[in-house]
Amino acid sequence: MSEKYPQVLDRDAAIFAIGVAANLAGMHPQTLRQYDRLGLVVPHRSRGRGRRYSPRDVAKLRLVQHLSQEEGINLSGIQRILELENELDRVRHQLAEANALLDEARAARLAPAGTRLFTAGASGDVHLGRPVVRRQLALPGR
Repeated sequence: MSEKYPQVLDRDAAIFAIGVAANLAGMHPQTLRQYDRLGLVVPHRSRGRGRRYSPRDVAKLRLVQHLSQEEGINLSGIQRILELENELDRVRHQLAEANALLDEARAARLAPAGTRLFTAGASGDVHLGRPVVRRQLALPGR
């Protein structure tokens, strides 16, 4: 492979030891240990149980520091923000999958434009793919 092109770094590769990650995030290593104990940024563990941080973890550490120091948000508030961001990522992923299913169906001419390939129940559950067939239940005494 040619050296002209830089290799792409996997954002989830656990490659940084705690000291390097702390330096990249502009924090003290003890702060990273505290965030790990609180569950804010949980690094991967090496075979020897040492903490290993990914570039994504370092970016999250920087975000935590910004929210704490610049925005004045406490750690429990930051934890809630991170949880909501994770939920938003999951929903975006589900939406992308639903759009891909719809695109496939349209390409295969199974569904005309404007057709929806999902159903939503009263409870808010979303079913992708084939529509859910509802059967009427025979109630006793009727």
